[in-house]
Amino acid sequence: MSYNFLFFFNNVLLGIGLAMDAFSVSLANGLNEPKMRAHKMLTIASTFAFFQALMPLLGWLCVHTVLNQFKVFEKFIPWIALVLLCYIGISMIIDSKKNKDEPEKPKLGALALLLQGIATSIDALSVGFTIADYDFFMALISVLIIGVITLIICLLGLKIGKTFGTSLSRYATTVGGIILILIGLEIFISGIFNIL
Repeated sequence: MSYNFLFFFNNVLLGIGLAMDAFSVSLANGLNEPKMRAHKMLTIASTFAFFQALMPLLGWLCVHTVLNQFKVFEKFIPWIALVLLCYIGISMIIDSKKNKDEPEKPKLGALALLLQGIATSIDALSVGFTIADYDFFMALISVLIIGVITLIICLLGLKIGKTFGTSLSRYATTVGGIILILIGLEIFISGIFNIL
């Protein structure tokens, strides 16, 4: 394997593909909080980028160290993503019903952001298998590309969500919660089919 155009192009495409779940969740977060400040947007996007880069690297490390143990864990990935995203989504819907009369919407907390970051990136662990033939430095460059692509895509998702969140403010939290549940179901269904 060499550092050629194809290497970078493939990793950019891989980054775009992996970032789609994080993009959707970013969109939901932007919908939920249309007055979100730039600093918080960067924090959210950076969290998703960190986990999207970390998981393939962990997968790569598993392939090169404890492959057999990782294979056992792989079948639980769709279940973990489903539970985490459904939990966050249902919590958002419940909060939207509780806070119907209150003008201020619930904000995304650190724990919820951490859970979102893990849930949207946990399926990227298996990407470690696709980059298994890379040496460590190539794998590191690959995951850095994935992280940068995710950061950009998530910032875009947050911006779009904020824009529409202002006009849909009455329903934004509920819509955001439903989107998270649907993403969890999509990860679960596609993950189950990949295992079978």
